[in-house]
Amino acid sequence: MKKLEAQSLAVKRAEVEFHNFASFGEPERVLAAYAAENVRRGALIRKHREFIGALTPFVEIGANAGHTSYLLANEFGASGFALDISADSLRYGVALQQIWKLDRAPVRVAGDALNLPFRDNSIRFVMTYQTLSQFMDIESVFVEVKRVLAPGGVFLLAEEPLRRALTLNLYRCPYYDTMKAWERKLCDWGLLGYLVRDVIGAEQEESFGIRQNHSMNMRRWHDLIRKHFADQRYDVFVRATGPGEVYVKRLAVKLDPQRSQWSAARLLGGTLAAVCRKAGAPAPEAAALGELEDCLQCPDCTGNLDRDEAGTLRCRSCGFQAPDEGGVHNLIRTELRKELYPGKRADIIDFCLPGHEEQLLEGWGSLEGVFGNKYRWINRHAAARLVRVAEGPQRLRIRGHANQGIFSQGEPVRLEAAANGHRVGHWTLERNGLFILEADLPDAEQYRIEIYASPSWSCPPDVRPLTVTISMLRLTGRQ
Repeated sequence: MKKLEAQSLAVKRAEVEFHNFASFGEPERVLAAYAAENVRRGALIRKHREFIGALTPFVEIGANAGHTSYLLANEFGASGFALDISADSLRYGVALQQIWKLDRAPVRVAGDALNLPFRDNSIRFVMTYQTLSQFMDIESVFVEVKRVLAPGGVFLLAEEPLRRALTLNLYRCPYYDTMKAWERKLCDWGLLGYLVRDVIGAEQEESFGIRQNHSMNMRRWHDLIRKHFADQRYDVFVRATGPGEVYVKRLAVKLDPQRSQWSAARLLGGTLAAVCRKAGAPAPEAAALGELEDCLQCPDCTGNLDRDEAGTLRCRSCGFQAPDEGGVHNLIRTELRKELYPGKRADIIDFCLPGHEEQLLEGWGSLEGVFGNKYRWINRHAAARLVRVAEGPQRLRIRGHANQGIFSQGEPVRLEAAANGHRVGHWTLERNGLFILEADLPDAEQYRIEIYASPSWSCPPDVRPLTVTISMLRLTGRQ
């Protein structure tokens, strides 16, 4: 039987793009969300504090902006690493230390969960939130976590989806603020979950190209954890948003022999938190994190890393280098790093990067936004130039956002793309929010890309005619 690919290059690329865009693009909203997450996560860590034991050195996998790593460093006094495949999200997250007036910060490392840049048996505590469901083969991540954990070390995984039994699995549903009126009403009544597939909100990530693995029920999680860890503790959190779910949850708890939420979790789904201990006896006293390179290894050859006076990490064996770039070291293996972080390139227009305007032609508004959420408004037409740099059939990828205002005009929201004068795609948007559009392109060395959008609208006192915003155009190979 062919082994399932844990995570494809296309998904990794989508994660880098999405976190660049979403991790700090709306600072007020995400700061409130990060603070609320840290309240929940801090409470979970305190609940299992005795079982967890020593927290230093720690690694957070899929740290996003690193907010929970900041929590561990400041509220719990631990030392360790915030790791995410998106170097940008970690770099933007540096602002958290100033905004939240924090004294301590984690070491920020861009890395791949399938090739953790840490030495064997070097880490005392590994945590991850809302991350494992982005891998088709979750066990591959478990293997890496177990490798880097010291004997007796602890792996905390949390906010991972539990597969729901009571659902018709009809379609993916967006986040609450992008739901249609009837979807929002059914959600408020606690009925929408019986119709949609898996976790409400997954539609946005999947539209971006991030594959979601919501196949894990409690039995599958338990079997996987028992295979790799010697002891474990569980918590389940069951979603109940309205009367239609509240009633079923209460009934399931009442009928459960232990009056627990396990039966409710099987029926309604929810999220799992598991605290898992690796076999072996921990050291009598967990060693504090010393120099940065003490726990790290080269992602290319697993050799030792040294840090020079400029702060660059260098491999003693193969010459791999990872300079300090805005407080972040990129420890993704060289070939993958070239694909995920190509920099300024003729086949990509990333509005976050300086110099992107050289590839823009007519029809673009001024640059707006903060951090990774950089964008330009277009009216009914805008054009840009992309040049092929890779061989093989090409595909156009457009990332943008549709404001609620365009949907208030009483007309369908339509977009069309043309390449070198030939229409390559047309779409009708059904809801506001983020959109990703893709279309196959004819063979050519370079492309004049044109985007058409309708209807136009305005938002007084701004008198400009507006349609949608665009934040990235790029060529990709066909998958």
